[in-house]
Amino acid sequence: MAIDLYVWPTPNGYKVSIALEEMGLPYTVHAVNIGAGDQFKPDFLKISPNNRMPAIVDSDGPGGKPLSLFESGAILIYLAEKTGKFRPQDPATWYTHLQWLMWQMGGVGPMFGQAGHFMFYAPEKIQYGIDRYGAEAKRLMKVANERLAASAYLGGDEYGIADMATFPWLRLHERYGIETAEFPHVKRWIDAIAARPAVQRGLELLKENVRPAGQSLTDAERENMFGKKR
Repeated sequence: MAIDLYVWPTPNGYKVSIALEEMGLPYTVHAVNIGAGDQFKPDFLKISPNNRMPAIVDSDGPGGKPLSLFESGAILIYLAEKTGKFRPQDPATWYTHLQWLMWQMGGVGPMFGQAGHFMFYAPEKIQYGIDRYGAEAKRLMKVANERLAASAYLGGDEYGIADMATFPWLRLHERYGIETAEFPHVKRWIDAIAARPAVQRGLELLKENVRPAGQSLTDAERENMFGKKR
């Protein structure tokens, strides 16, 4: 039975589409247009009460019962546990993967997201925000580069869910004025992951709805994405 994926083509959305492709799980895509305010619809809030995508509903969850999940990190852990794929059996190795997944969830996603907000979407240019979050994005690239100098992937020798979570963000480094010439180990890692067929399929997610880089938001889109609703 297919997993229902509620999503929009953003870095957080790609995390889950890539994982589903890598793990060979069938899924049905339900577009959640965050610019149009779909994330506030009552039916979606029953699945994702924090009004954020991605979210999933697995009709064949634990014990054969339906399970809904929000938060991309929780979804990735669940899918790895469900399939036994990209889930190292050695506890120390698994916790290393989880450590770097949490690094992405608590650091890369929020900091790159704030950098993007101030650089591209804020209604007025606030240089402090641009400098603050741009510098933090670059610092996180340095952390990744140092890790990947010592390890093929973030979790260790094997590609895993921490890489699936982080790749959709770091592959966009040029948008943030970050050149990989300064971070050669990150470049090697990005190139290796981008070449994976499942990753390429995952990045096809709702491709007709991908916002062109630099395209301005309408007032309604800005309110839906960054306003005071809910």
